[in-house]
Amino acid sequence: MSTSQSQLGVLLVGAVAIAVISLNTLAQTGAQTAPTPAAAAPTAPAAPAAPVQGARSTDPAKPFSFFVTSEGVGNGANLGGLAGADAHCQRLATAVNAGNKTWHAYLSTQATDGTPAVNARDRIGSGPWFNTRGGLIAKDLAQLNGDTVELARAGNAISRATAFTEKNEPVKGYGETPNQHDIITGSTPDGRAFADAADHTCKNYTSNSADGSVQLGHFDRTGGNSISWNSAHPSRGCGQPNLVATGGAGLLYCFATN
Repeated sequence: MSTSQSQLGVLLVGAVAIAVISLNTLAQTGAQTAPTPAAAAPTAPAAPAAPVQGARSTDPAKPFSFFVTSEGVGNGANLGGLAGADAHCQRLATAVNAGNKTWHAYLSTQATDGTPAVNARDRIGSGPWFNTRGGLIAKDLAQLNGDTVELARAGNAISRATAFTEKNEPVKGYGETPNQHDIITGSTPDGRAFADAADHTCKNYTSNSADGSVQLGHFDRTGGNSISWNSAHPSRGCGQPNLVATGGAGLLYCFATN
């Protein structure tokens, strides 16, 4: 090989090497300057599913015949007497197309001025009673009020899971805000009027004063160390603020008498 050829070969090898180095440099520079892909936007958490409300029963064998009022009269324990309380039950039932029945509030009154006492159990019919969803509350008065030791131990079916309003909605109980588990009854555990001289009915549901008292039940069977649905404890006053302060809203139990 001549000297010229050798020199040409060296030049070619050098040119190739320079080209390779240049390509590598460009590749590295491109990698450094290439835009970083944008991070994906965080996915918002799925909204919690709305609670499924139980359907209102249409079974004629389980007719709607019991509810807790969705609201009180609004005047504390002054319900306008038994007549006013019954009218409240009837009005709420009529608003949900159940006004073809006669509705009475589960309330007892005490004997006063020659007027005999009235027992809550004697004014609500004979049963059976079903809630808005067709759930059996009690088959008769004996089961509702626990007339025997066995029935008292077993209890009726009134509870947080079964005591719905006329609108087929649950009632706020102990541990919820606001707590509205106190239900006005003015009754002893067997569904009768108190026979002593103390006032257990806020003057037979005509007083909304800050003093006085009315007997209350717990529809949810809890709170205040009492599980009685109809005779858990007395209120501390008859006014609306007094009822709210002890865990209520002036709500009532309403039963269809027919």
